[in-house]
Amino acid sequence: MDRTMQQKIQMVDLHGQYLKIKAEVDAAIAEVIDSSAFIGGPAVGRFASALAQYTGAAHVIPCGNGTDALQIALMALGLRSGDEVIVPAFTYVASAEVIALLGLRPVLVDVDRSTFNIDISSMERALTSRTRAVIPVHLFGQSCDMAPILDFAAAHGLYVVEDNAQSLGAVYTFPDGRRRYTGTLGHIGCTSFFPSKNLGCYGDGGALFTDDPELAERIRMTANHGQRVKYHHDVVGCNSRLDTIQAAVLEVKLRHLDEYCAARQEAAARYRALLSGTEGIELPAESPFTTHVWHQFTLKVADGRRDELKEHLTSRGIPSMIYYPLPLHHQQAYRQDGLSLPVAEALAGSVLSLPMHTELTEGVQERIAEAVKEFFGK
Repeated sequence: MDRTMQQKIQMVDLHGQYLKIKAEVDAAIAEVIDSSAFIGGPAVGRFASALAQYTGAAHVIPCGNGTDALQIALMALGLRSGDEVIVPAFTYVASAEVIALLGLRPVLVDVDRSTFNIDISSMERALTSRTRAVIPVHLFGQSCDMAPILDFAAAHGLYVVEDNAQSLGAVYTFPDGRRRYTGTLGHIGCTSFFPSKNLGCYGDGGALFTDDPELAERIRMTANHGQRVKYHHDVVGCNSRLDTIQAAVLEVKLRHLDEYCAARQEAAARYRALLSGTEGIELPAESPFTTHVWHQFTLKVADGRRDELKEHLTSRGIPSMIYYPLPLHHQQAYRQDGLSLPVAEALAGSVLSLPMHTELTEGVQERIAEAVKEFFGK
C-alpha cells in the first residue's frame, strides 16, 4: 500500500515539526533545567528581545497565554466599568471574554464575508459615547484592513488592541506603502504561543507588543501583581509570566518562523491548485493589503452541506475543524436578543477548516482534495 495512504492525517503535526529541530530544542531545554532558573531566567529576556527585533516593536512583554495578554492590555489602558469595547462576533471567545471579565461591555459587530475579519462599516455603526476601544482580530492568518480602523480610532479617541493570536508573521501594507507586522499596528498588540499557533511553545505562553514606553511600563507592572518594586503594589494587577522553558523553546522556534510561514503558504497554494473549480466550496480569499501566514485554511461550504462534508472526511480518515460553530452573540454567555449579524451567522453555518501545518506533504494534500471532490461528485 502507498505510504501516503497509510499515513495518519493530522490537523497539526507538532511531533513532526519537533523532530526537525530536536537537537536545538533539547539543548535549550536542558540548559534551563541545568540552570534551574525556571522563572525569569535569561531565555525570557533573550526571546523578548529577539521577538522585538523580528517584529520591529519597541517593547515585547511576555506573559502566560494569549487570553492573559488581552486582559492585561485592557487593564493597562485603565478602562472603567461600563466602557464599551468593539469586537467581532466571529472569533474565538477569548477576544470578548476578557472584556466581560473586567466589567466592560463587549459590543459585538459583524465581519467581512470574504476575509472573516472585522467589517469596517459594522464597526463604525457600533460607535457610542461609551466606546473606548476596538479589538480587531487578525483571523486565520491575515491582517484586518488596519488603515481605516486606525483612522476611525484616531478620529474618535479610541484605543486599538490587536488580537494577533493567529497571524504572527503576517505583514500589513498601508496605502502609502509602509509595511509593518501585525501586532505592531495599534496601541497594543497581543499574541498567543499555544502549541498549534504558527509560533507555538510546548505549553502555554503569550506576549504583548507596544511602541509606547508608558504603556509598556504599565503592562509590565500589571502582569507582575501591579508592582514596579517587589512588595510595593501600585495598581491591581495579575500574575502572568512566560516560564523559562517555554521561552527557550520559543527562542529556538522563532529562528524558524519565516520557514514555517513559507511552508504554510506553499501548502495553501497546493490546496488552491488541487481544489480550484470544485463546485460546492469557496476557497479562502487573500486580501491585497496583507501577506497571509495561513494559520487555518478555511473553506465555505455551500447549500448547508458543511456537516455532511465533515462527516465524509472523517469516514476517510481526514480530520477537519469548525472555527467557529456559533458566533459570539449566539453563545449563552454573550447572547444579545434581537442582535442580527448575518455574515457571522452564515459563516458559523458554512466554514470548515482543513488540516494546515508545516509538515503537510503533497501526497497527503492530494488525498484530502480527492476526498473533498469525491463528496461533491467530481
